[in-house]
Amino acid sequence: MDDHEFHEERERLLARQTELATLAGGLAHEIRNPLSTIRMNLDLLCEDVEELNDPRQRRMQNKLERIRGECLHLEEILHAFMQFARAGELEARIDDLGSIVADFIEFYRPEAEQHGIEISPHLSSSLPPVRLDRSLMRQVLMNLTRNAQQAMPDGGLIELQTYTRDGRVYLEIIDTGPGMDADTRSQMFHAFHSTKTGGSGLGLPTVRKIIEAHGGTIDCESDIGRGTRFILALPMAEQPAPPEGAGRTPG
Repeated sequence: MDDHEFHEERERLLARQTELATLAGGLAHEIRNPLSTIRMNLDLLCEDVEELNDPRQRRMQNKLERIRGECLHLEEILHAFMQFARAGELEARIDDLGSIVADFIEFYRPEAEQHGIEISPHLSSSLPPVRLDRSLMRQVLMNLTRNAQQAMPDGGLIELQTYTRDGRVYLEIIDTGPGMDADTRSQMFHAFHSTKTGGSGLGLPTVRKIIEAHGGTIDCESDIGRGTRFILALPMAEQPAPPEGAGRTPG
């Protein structure tokens, strides 16, 4: 296959993926609307039953509460799925990754403190610009830090580092949680795979999809008892060539 055929095949695959993502997002939206109506009516039913003291009515209330809980869980899964379906739709512009990370840390720090988690930033002051979608990158940061937070229910440390190496801009997110074994690491980016009760299994797959849509990569280093390190690498933004003659000293 020559370069022209390769690019044509790649464009066909991207178009097919975009079509599938659009269909999946539309389906999730159509499911969410009636599900919201069901949950709203369950809320009203629960309020009616709360006023009754008959043991049989209390059993009915317990059943309604379980159904309502399952509806909420389904809504959370649908929300996560819609995020996953839209993860490749970028509105990218040249931006400073360091400022995005710094802003996110200030936003997230109060929540971290409530869970006994210390945030330790080590951010380079001279990162080259990258082309990225600020909203989606914030989603990446939220997913990875929340993932680390849930792995450390008794508190711990989350370290965020940025630096440049070999023509790419790096972001590392490191936690002092229990770590993961090789089997868990090999499956964690698979859609709907989750080791957490009630999890959607779409958080890390969404992160990978967003990073890859930016032309970047994400890797994970982890061992049981030694914490977890996520390593994100993004290409530097291509800078426009200076106008011809720019920078010359007039003769």
